[in-house]
Amino acid sequence: MRFNMVALMLLAVACVPGQRNVKFQQYYAEGEVLYQQHCANCHQADGSGLGKLYPPLAKSDFLLNDTEAVVCLIKYGVAGEMNVNGVIYNKPMPGIPTLTDLEIAEIATYIFNSWGNSRQMVEVNQVSPILEACSKAP
Repeated sequence: MRFNMVALMLLAVACVPGQRNVKFQQYYAEGEVLYQQHCANCHQADGSGLGKLYPPLAKSDFLLNDTEAVVCLIKYGVAGEMNVNGVIYNKPMPGIPTLTDLEIAEIATYIFNSWGNSRQMVEVNQVSPILEACSKAP
């Protein structure tokens, strides 16, 4: 079932004018599946967040301004205050330590290029050193 869903998403992304190469399309499609599985419950399927509990990812200033922090948050989570689009959020976000570097790159590519966000693809070779650095941070 997962293969068919990914194949359909690849086809849908391939039909969007101006989209990038096949590798981008694969990351995007896989990222959408992973996002729905791991992130949509709190951040919602449309990236709108959930009131003042969970911040939006759609048109999020935090998301668009700090790629490294977003990659670290996906894997390791975060606690404490976070300012997103001028709103303070203070609900802990658990990380997903079981995700591989490739899966994190796919999720990041998806969220950075959905809901009005437009960024470049996040490559797996970018994710690995970021995760190594933030795993050592105090």
